[in-house]
Amino acid sequence: MTRECADPGEFTGVVALDGPSGTGKSTVARRLAERLGVRYLDTGAMYRAATVAVLRAGIDPTDDDQVAKCVAEIVIEVSTDPRHQRTVLDGLDVTAEIRTPQATAAVSPVSAVAAVRKKLVAQQRELIAGGPIVAEGRDIGSVVWPDAELKVFLTASEQVRAQRRAAERPNRSVTEVAEAIRRRDTFDSSRAISPLRRADGAEVVDTSELDINEVVELLTQRALSVASRG
Repeated sequence: MTRECADPGEFTGVVALDGPSGTGKSTVARRLAERLGVRYLDTGAMYRAATVAVLRAGIDPTDDDQVAKCVAEIVIEVSTDPRHQRTVLDGLDVTAEIRTPQATAAVSPVSAVAAVRKKLVAQQRELIAGGPIVAEGRDIGSVVWPDAELKVFLTASEQVRAQRRAAERPNRSVTEVAEAIRRRDTFDSSRAISPLRRADGAEVVDTSELDINEVVELLTQRALSVASRG
């Protein structure tokens, strides 16, 4: 039998949860934060908010200079409450807008701009430094917080990832989604700044044959084991 949540204060560190899309990363991270009774940081939401700003300004997402200028002038705020996620751009709630197909299609080139990453990584570090947290993204364990007490890299087979994403987007076929995932993986893993990769010391967890509850339970036990070692 699993516990609904860990004892308050049992885990007092940082969980760095990285991996590509379709691995269940966001859902796992939120539920893990709830189980541990700590905060949750979705760094992807921050890059998506920056992307929304770029699109609203009518800027080509591949124009690095214009993207950098645009993002330098905006203010992004994200909630760290795992039960109530909210993303705010210049005072306006964009929680729904950051998940649109347009934002999804443009987020990779925007997030690859060095100036964008520099600004948002600094903000992410400030948030993480505020206390116990589960932070998820693509470079948490390798760049943002390499000293995390627990570093995990979630993965899954391409077919499983495509099926999961297609289930969330019934207007797109598994084949179409698989191709989109393949393109983003290639882009994210080959970019010059903070490429997607497994961080040194990160445990690889393949979620292909595991459901969300099983992954959360596994990582809860890993985190509590780390806590017990001090």
